[in-house]
Amino acid sequence: MDTGKKEVLRAQNLKKNFGSLQAVGGVDLVVKDKEVRAVIGPNGAGKSTFFNLITGDIRPDEGEVFFKGQPITGWAPHRIARLGVARSFQITHIFPQLTVFENVLVSLVVQQKRELSILRAARGISQLRDETLETLKLVGLGDLAELKGQALSHGDKKRLEFAIVLACKPELLLLDEPTAGMSQEETDLTVGLVKKLSADLGITIVFTEHDMRVVFSIADYITVLQQGLVIAEGLPEVVRKDPRVIEAYIGEKRE
Repeated sequence: MDTGKKEVLRAQNLKKNFGSLQAVGGVDLVVKDKEVRAVIGPNGAGKSTFFNLITGDIRPDEGEVFFKGQPITGWAPHRIARLGVARSFQITHIFPQLTVFENVLVSLVVQQKRELSILRAARGISQLRDETLETLKLVGLGDLAELKGQALSHGDKKRLEFAIVLACKPELLLLDEPTAGMSQEETDLTVGLVKKLSADLGITIVFTEHDMRVVFSIADYITVLQQGLVIAEGLPEVVRKDPRVIEAYIGEKRE
């Protein structure tokens, strides 16, 4: 990892308990500009809770979160999003009754602080229309712009969610299980999209994923959680061989 790059995200001694359950037990994490970081671990390792602490959906019991050097601990999610932090979820969050085009247009309207009441008029604004179509083209949905969101396949719904969060112009993108429930073809398309977002747009990406083929094909750096603690961290080729990781998570799935 290039230590000369600027920090985009820093988590410092993050802790969160739910009653007697330790979900996150003092996690430290530093992610550099344009890095693709995987955060992996078995079910119950604390990955989603860790994401929720970063995005402000949950307040930490202890610790700090910094985005580009600015402390954002305990901020409301919408304030964090406005700084340039976007997130996709395991379960897709789209507007099923709107068209694919309208789904992305709404995100652009909000990002540009326009009133949603002018949505219909906004369709006629060439800049918004062009940005919407360009975003859809980027994720491979340009030909499905007028289709209702509910009519999409699972993989296309995930790609639409990518387009929605990309319309927010993020500098940091958090992806929670981006290939969950996808066919192999859909997974391959998503892997290619993530690589494209990093290489072409320079977006810093942090993602969780259970498919180790996906992790090792796109991650620059890997952090491994177990029971809310970091048990290993490093380059993919190093983490792949770490006996603690093999025992805790990869096991016989190791390639």
